[in-house]
Amino acid sequence: MSLKPPALGVCYYPEHWPRDMWADDARRMGEAGISVVRIGEFAWSRLEPARDQFEFDWLDEAIDALGSAGLNVVMCTPTATPPKWLVDELPDMLAVDEEGRPRKFGSRRHYCFSHQGYRHEAVRIAGIVAKRYGNNPHVIAWQIDNEYGCHDTTLSHSPAARDGFRDWLAQKYQSPEALNRAWGNVFWSMEVSDFDQIELPNLTVTESNPAHRLDFRRYSSDQVVTFNRLQADVLRKHSPGRDLIHNFMGRYLEFDHFDVSADLDVVSWDSYPLGFLEQFGGDRHWKNWYLRAGDPDFQAFHHDLYRGCRNRWWVMEQQPGPVNWAPWNPAPHPGMVRLWSHEAFAHGAEVVSYFRWRQPPFAQEQMHTALNRPDNSPDAGLEEVTQVARELQHVPPARTGRAKVALVFDYPAIWASEIQPQGADYAGFELVFLFYAAMRRLGFSIDIVASGTSLDGYELVVVPHLLMVSDKALDAFAASTAHIVFGPRAGSRTSSHQIPANLPPGKLQSLTGTRVVRVESLRPGIQIPCEQGGAVHRWFEHVEVADENIITRCDRDGRPLVAQMGRVHSLAGWPDENLLGSLLKEVAGEAGLTVVDTGDDLRIRDHGTLRTIVNYGPRAHDASHLIGKGDDILLGDRELPIAGVTIVRRA
Repeated sequence: MSLKPPALGVCYYPEHWPRDMWADDARRMGEAGISVVRIGEFAWSRLEPARDQFEFDWLDEAIDALGSAGLNVVMCTPTATPPKWLVDELPDMLAVDEEGRPRKFGSRRHYCFSHQGYRHEAVRIAGIVAKRYGNNPHVIAWQIDNEYGCHDTTLSHSPAARDGFRDWLAQKYQSPEALNRAWGNVFWSMEVSDFDQIELPNLTVTESNPAHRLDFRRYSSDQVVTFNRLQADVLRKHSPGRDLIHNFMGRYLEFDHFDVSADLDVVSWDSYPLGFLEQFGGDRHWKNWYLRAGDPDFQAFHHDLYRGCRNRWWVMEQQPGPVNWAPWNPAPHPGMVRLWSHEAFAHGAEVVSYFRWRQPPFAQEQMHTALNRPDNSPDAGLEEVTQVARELQHVPPARTGRAKVALVFDYPAIWASEIQPQGADYAGFELVFLFYAAMRRLGFSIDIVASGTSLDGYELVVVPHLLMVSDKALDAFAASTAHIVFGPRAGSRTSSHQIPANLPPGKLQSLTGTRVVRVESLRPGIQIPCEQGGAVHRWFEHVEVADENIITRCDRDGRPLVAQMGRVHSLAGWPDENLLGSLLKEVAGEAGLTVVDTGDDLRIRDHGTLRTIVNYGPRAHDASHLIGKGDDILLGDRELPIAGVTIVRRA
């Protein structure tokens, strides 16, 4: 068997259902156009109910039932849910929260990434499962663990994490004196004379040292990387030729996904647009407007982010209806599951897999809609999945080459601003997303790249939030021929979370021609208007810059807001949508790019000769301005209904 993208998949839990249902489930999956089935990620207690007592017969039968129906299996390592007997054997394997409380058994993800005993057990069970199924002809790929860090489990304050952190610091700094200098430990008498004196940066009387906290974030991220690598190594040994995958999440920032992805073949993520809107969306009007669709740019951002992590990517879990975990859980518009699917394929997804095949009538996720109801009758999502399967037969697959526009994204920069936000509403991810959404409204397809990545071939590069600038990143910016836009706080910290000796933007001063001499954060409702329209809010920088490099000033005191030196623009504050949109439109024009105004509800994604147009709004829209005169409409029409999708071959 082989996978032929684009393909549809589903998450399936045979251990939840009677065996006499499995073959019929597999048959119906195939009839719906599904060809990929993920299984086994939470099944450790069924595979090994007691130490070294294995029960594989049920899983053998389930894989055979799926494979006999022509389905490809993604097998999982079950390490996200260690069984109770293992927790009883290793009670100190549990993660500890920031308040010093152990995370108890009784749900999932109850382990500490730093615990060496649990790492050994994770490799052991991964190896046992890989030896049994690694060469099974029906198994085409492996998912390692499940949703690393979900439920705030990346940062553990356990004794295992403390000991591992001390060793990590000793390797990084080599001497306590070097660490003291890097952290500025002379402040408040925080100096140490031995690495064993270092504690974790929680439960301090007041704010702990920001450099200490930043290194703990780096250490914790590295623990996810090495935990993943250990399982990847054993899977490659016993199951050669199969893709290794992990399923990341939306707006999850506690570890560096670029680093974890280096040991994977395929990156995937779990897309829940309505749940994300309820958790992370804008104001009440915004959430009400997109209540049944999700934010028009949130899914696309993560498609592009995870495509940037590894190039090959999937959606491992796609929301098929109301979920169970958000503050409120509305149902999607009819057609939205179809729209989300086509949009993912337009961004280059090889597989879109839906969560899950059948809604369980028990336990924590009994309120989470699936493709089938608990009584096994089809739910609304199944009809849309079947429709997508039919439509994919008549639409050429996406060919996502390099875009003309890149966005530089950096996880450590997010951590640094979370550690010292300097303003209660300053959130680095929100600033990044503001830039991304503004470019989408201008009709651009976007690549998201890690800091330090080569920028060759791009015509416009936006850098919304990059506090620390490595030498590699500086070289990439200097070598680029693209027009570059830097957001606020660029270059404002060294790698040790200190203000640069020459003041911000530090290493970037040679490119921007600016020098930040003071910063201020502004409470909600305070704005600093610009002469040309728009304003900055939340954050404002007092900048020294040559008069000839100032292109936008405050309309009251004339302070610089936007500076330009050659091909580089820099913003001295957090822009509102008007200022940012006009700036990006102007810079895009200088770069020779064509701007297409999509409006608030419509979005486009160009891929090869195709353009996919989607309507996130709660009303119909005419998309004629997004369709060229000679374009051939392959799917849909110029008038997009609610949840409408149109795909055209561009002339």
